[in-house]
Amino acid sequence: MVLQYKLKAEKRWKDYPGKDKMKVPVNKCDFRLLNLNKTKVLVPKGSYVKVMKRFRQIEFFKHK
Repeated sequence: MVLQYKLKAEKRWKDYPGKDKMKVPVNKCDFRLLNLNKTKVLVPKGSYVKVMKRFRQIEFFKHK
């Protein structure tokens, strides 16, 4: 899965480099989750907490 982010004022999505490498706080960005080949949006635009919660749910059931 691919996690992408963008500033709330921007239009272009970028791949998420990691929390420690971000130059802006996480609460000023929107996030989304895509499948590995970036063809399907698994979680549309939302906050970091909401998207990561869904990411953990998908990972849990994938390995069950």
